[in-house]
Amino acid sequence: MTGTETVLGAPVERREGREKVTGTARYAAEYDAVGRAQAWPVPAAVARGRVTGVDPSPALTLPGVLAVLTHENAPRLADPEDPTLAVLQSPHVPHRGWFVGLVVGETLEAARAGAAAVRVTYEAEGHDVTLTADHPEAYVPDSANGGFPAVTEHGDPDAAFASSAARLDVEYRVPPLHNHPMEPHTSTARWDGDRLTVHSSSQGTTAVRTELARMFELPEDRITVLAEHVGGGFGSKGTPRADVVLAALAARTTGRPVTVALPRRYLPAVVGHRAPTLHRLRLGADAGGRITSLVHEVTTHTSRVKEFVEQAAVPARVMYAADALRTSHRVAPLDVPTPSWMRAPGECPGMYALESAMDELATDLGIDPVELRIRNEPESEPDSGKPFSSRNLVQCLREGARRFGWADRDPRPGSRRAGPLLIGSGVAAATYPVLVSPCAASARALPDGDFLVRVNATDIGTGARTVCAQIAADALGVPLDRVRIEVADSGIGFAPMAGGSSGTASWGWSVHEACVRLGGRLAEHSGPLPGEGIVADADTSGTADADSPFARHAFGAHFAEVTVDTVTGEVRVTRLLGVFAAGRILNARTARSQFVGAMTMGLGMALTEDSTVDPAFGDFTESDLASYHVPAHADVADVEAHWVDEEDAHLNPMGSKGIGEIGIVGSAAAVGNAVHHATGIRFRELPLTPHRVLTALLEHEHPAGMLGA
Repeated sequence: MTGTETVLGAPVERREGREKVTGTARYAAEYDAVGRAQAWPVPAAVARGRVTGVDPSPALTLPGVLAVLTHENAPRLADPEDPTLAVLQSPHVPHRGWFVGLVVGETLEAARAGAAAVRVTYEAEGHDVTLTADHPEAYVPDSANGGFPAVTEHGDPDAAFASSAARLDVEYRVPPLHNHPMEPHTSTARWDGDRLTVHSSSQGTTAVRTELARMFELPEDRITVLAEHVGGGFGSKGTPRADVVLAALAARTTGRPVTVALPRRYLPAVVGHRAPTLHRLRLGADAGGRITSLVHEVTTHTSRVKEFVEQAAVPARVMYAADALRTSHRVAPLDVPTPSWMRAPGECPGMYALESAMDELATDLGIDPVELRIRNEPESEPDSGKPFSSRNLVQCLREGARRFGWADRDPRPGSRRAGPLLIGSGVAAATYPVLVSPCAASARALPDGDFLVRVNATDIGTGARTVCAQIAADALGVPLDRVRIEVADSGIGFAPMAGGSSGTASWGWSVHEACVRLGGRLAEHSGPLPGEGIVADADTSGTADADSPFARHAFGAHFAEVTVDTVTGEVRVTRLLGVFAAGRILNARTARSQFVGAMTMGLGMALTEDSTVDPAFGDFTESDLASYHVPAHADVADVEAHWVDEEDAHLNPMGSKGIGEIGIVGSAAAVGNAVHHATGIRFRELPLTPHRVLTALLEHEHPAGMLGA
C-alpha cells in the first residue's frame, strides 16, 4: 500500500509477517554463536525454608555438563530493584519453584539431565498459601499496583445503602490466572570483556538494560539488550525476569554465550501471575435503577518477596454515577510466587465482578441490563471529578445492542431452548485507562529518498513496527514504502515497555514529533541531501507524562450468546461481539486482531482457565498447557470486533487510545451474564467448567433434600 492509501487507519499488513510465517524471524533462543551453551534451572522443592546443602557432583559427571551454579558459587550481584531477580544469591527459599541452581551444558539435553541430577537438601519451614477473605495477616496497603490509592471514599455509602430501595450484597471469586505466552521467557547472553549483549524475550529492552546495569554494576552504555521478535507476553515479560539474570551469570562464569529458555512448567512460579481476587460488591439503587451507593471491596494475595496488589477495585471509581462510593483493597502476604501484571491488571477481574453485579441488579429491578448502565452514565469521572476527554460508552452499548439484535431478547431466564441446550445472552461494559510515557525517537531523511525511523519499541506480536511506520509516513506526508523502521534495541534510546496499552501512544508520540521536526528541517534545506542525510530527534519527556486536566479512558461493550448443555454442563460461546471507543484507530487490521485476541482471552477466563495453589505442596497445580486450558479453535466460534469513530484532542498527536487490553475487560462478565440468562442460575466463581455448571443445574432441578427422592 503506497501513496495516499497509507493514511492512519488503513488495514496495512504487518511488516514482519512474511518473516514469521516463513520461519526466518529469530527469537531470543535462536541467536546461535560459536561455543554457545544451554542452561537449565533447578527449582526449589519446598514451599518455604532454606537450602542446607547442594551436591553438584552427580551432574558434573554427566557428559556435556559444563558447570553448576548455586548460591554457593554464583557471582555476587548488587541488590536489584526487583527482589524477584536476586537469584542464586542466598540459601533462602521464599516459595516452591524459586530457582536454587542452574546447570550449564553443551546441549539443552545435557543441561536438563544435569539439572535433574543435582542433589539439594533443605530445611523446610511451615508455609501458608491459602487466601481467605478474613485472613489474619491481610492488611490495607499504602497503594495498589499503578500507584492507585488503596482506599477511596466519598459520601456515606453505608447509610446510602441502608436506605436504598434496592440492595444487592454479593461476593465473587476470580482464581489465579497465568499469562502463558507462546514463547516462554528466554534470554541469550554474551560477554565481550566487560560488555554484555543480551537477546531477551522481553516487552521492553530499556528496563532490562537498567536492571542488568544495576545488578552487574556496569554503566548502561556497556550493555545492549535486543528483542527483535517476541512471542507474546501478556504482561509477564513487562519486567526483567530470572532468565535474563541467569543467562548473564552463566555466560560470565563459563566465558561462553549461554541461552536460558525457561521450561513452561516453571513459568507459573517465576514470571508472575494474575493474583486471585475475592470481591464483595454492595450496590444500592432507587426504584428507577439509579445507583445510590456503590461499595467494592477486594482481598488478594502477594508474596513475601515483593508486594504486588492487584488494583481490582479501581474500575469502580470510573464507571458509574453514584452519590456515595467506597473502594478498598486488602492484601495477604503468603508463601506464594510473586504476582504481577497480566493483560488488563485490575480492570479485568474488577470489571468481571462489577459488571456481574450490575447484571444482578438489573435482574432484581426488572430493568434491561443495557438500559441500567445507560441510566447510570456519569457526567464526570466519579473518583476525581475531572471531565472525561471523551466517553462514548453509551454509544458502544447502543451500537452493540443494534448489531447483536438485543431488542429481540426475551429477558426471562431459561426462555430459549433447543433440545438439551439452554440458550442465553448477556452484556457487560468495559473500560481501560489511557496511559502514556516519555520516549525518544529519531527520523532521518536519506539521500536515496527513503526515511529511517528509529524507536526502541518492542513488537510482541501486535504490529508495533507497522503502526509506527504508518505514524511516520503520515507525519512526513510520504508513501509508507518510503519509511524504514528500526525497533527493539536498547542502543536506540529509552522507551517504555509494550504494556498497559501504552506502547503505540508513547512510541508514536515521539515518532510523530521527530518526523514533524524532520519535515521542518527539510523545508528549510535546499539542494541534495548530505551523504549521512538529515536527522531530527525527539524526546517527549515533560509532555507525554504531563498531568492532564481530563480523565482519559477507553470504553467498550461486550455482548455474548451461549449455549449450556443440560446433559454435560458444557458451556459454548456461540457469539461474542464487542464495540469499542478507543480514539482514532491507527490500523484497522491490527486493531481488530488485538480486540478479537483479547476477547478470546476473556472467553478463556470465563470458561476454561483456572489455577489453584496446592495447600500441602505450595505450588500451582495447573502448571502447563495440558492442565491449564487456554481456548482452542473449537472453543471459539463467532467473535466480532467493531468500534465507533471517536475524536479526542486531549490524548496524543495521533488521537489514539490503547487497544491491547480493553478487549478482555468485561468479556468474561458478558459470558457469565449470558449463562445466567440461559439457566436462571447465578455463578459467582470462575471458570464455568462443566463440573461446576452441571452440579448447579442438578441442584437447581433437584433442591437439597430431594436428590434422593
